[in-house]
Amino acid sequence: MSPQNKKAKCLAAFGTGSDVGKSVVATALCRILSDRGYNVSPYKAQNMSNNSGVTPEGLEMGRAQIVQAESARIPPHVDMNPVLLKPVSQVGSQVVLLGKVLQDFSAVQYHKEKARLFDTACQALDRLRAAHDVVVMEGAGSCAEVNLMPRDIVNLRMAAYAGAPVILVADIDRGGVFGQIVGTLACLEKEQQDQIAGFIINRFRGDISLFKDGVAWIEQKTGKKVFGVLPWFDHFHIQSEDSVVIEHPETRCDPHQTPTVMVVRMPHISNFTDFDPLFQVPGLGVDFVERVRDLSPYKAVILPGSKSTRNDLDWLEQTGWTAKVREYARNGGHVLGICGGYQMLGQEVQDPEGLEGKPGATQGLGLLPHVTALKAPKTTTLTRFEWDGVQGAGYEIHMGQTALSEDIGMEKSCAHGLLKVLERNQQPCQDHDGAVSENGRIMGTYMHGLFDAPAILKKWLKGLGLEALEVRDESGMQARNRQYDLLARHFEKHVDVDALIKEYLQ
Repeated sequence: MSPQNKKAKCLAAFGTGSDVGKSVVATALCRILSDRGYNVSPYKAQNMSNNSGVTPEGLEMGRAQIVQAESARIPPHVDMNPVLLKPVSQVGSQVVLLGKVLQDFSAVQYHKEKARLFDTACQALDRLRAAHDVVVMEGAGSCAEVNLMPRDIVNLRMAAYAGAPVILVADIDRGGVFGQIVGTLACLEKEQQDQIAGFIINRFRGDISLFKDGVAWIEQKTGKKVFGVLPWFDHFHIQSEDSVVIEHPETRCDPHQTPTVMVVRMPHISNFTDFDPLFQVPGLGVDFVERVRDLSPYKAVILPGSKSTRNDLDWLEQTGWTAKVREYARNGGHVLGICGGYQMLGQEVQDPEGLEGKPGATQGLGLLPHVTALKAPKTTTLTRFEWDGVQGAGYEIHMGQTALSEDIGMEKSCAHGLLKVLERNQQPCQDHDGAVSENGRIMGTYMHGLFDAPAILKKWLKGLGLEALEVRDESGMQARNRQYDLLARHFEKHVDVDALIKEYLQ
């Protein structure tokens, strides 16, 4: 059946480049349309990101579409992101298809599979259109990458399949916004240009009234409407889609003046949104740091998730991080490892099947007495847990199994499980996750979203001697809902939403 016969209309937010704000625009539209009574769903045919999450069915999809589903007030479903690429090297990615790992593909191999993947993505969109009133589509990167267009499955080709008008998002803060817009159109064929309904200009600083002439020039030059100019915002926070936002880490705080925790910015960092709740604690500094430095001023050092644990372990050793973290731990510092970071804190990471490259084993930091064996299948669960009587909820996404070992010269009594697992994918269970050293200063867990529960965050901060810091008594979901509402009001104030709805959705 053709998409025109489906129930839902589609509206697409595409970009003049990466990180211009199309994900935020799609998130805003999902909340606004939900507010106005539409049964709305997000959709992105293909997402490339190591920032993923888990659906209620225990399947994996990109965090951006999970955020958008939350904004739309519906449960996330893998049809919203049928193809997820998780980079494992500069030239290859793990392909997650409809929530399950397909296999690792090189870029060349992946392009050979595009026809099949496009069909799968179209079928997923059709299912969403049959179940909802509106589908808000998000593009990837620039929609005018001429060398990629013949194999594109996420931008203009998918919009054409859906018959979706395209709102082109441009970022004025990075400069050259006129060139972004006009240049994008110049790269497109006439038929593709006609798919572009108009523009939203994002991240404007200063007096918007001074840009009226700019808006008039764009509309006259292109013959298309500027639906709005979004000012830069810092009074709310929306989770970011990928690591572009931390590509160039820098110190935001002076750890000598402000209590600060540090996240090691590894090359293959994943799920960095785990630390969003830390940014919401007044008086707490959070630094993503790439270059080795003196760790003594920091209240805690965190090793985050990694899509390539052994490669990042090698990087830690080669750059001097391994020695620094060990020294910090010996001198009484607090170290937390999450997912891949938890694996790194152990004695060894074994990869007998070569899931991350050449088969073999890599020595860990040796701060906890466990060994990890990387092996399929991937664990993907929504999980409820308890930490010394304090309950929380998170999600697990990892290849491999980790176990305390008596065969590595350390006694099991040196560490014990950190969390008591109460439920995985809505099934009650009695299990333990992670490990904590006898002195309580070294901790590791597979639990993403660890800090989403205020009580868990308070408990962790208390262990750092920071119990005086104020943590809001709202869950991660409550906090995110408040942010979605703030985004929607900000968007409605500066974008002609009524025109978008009247022209394209009625």
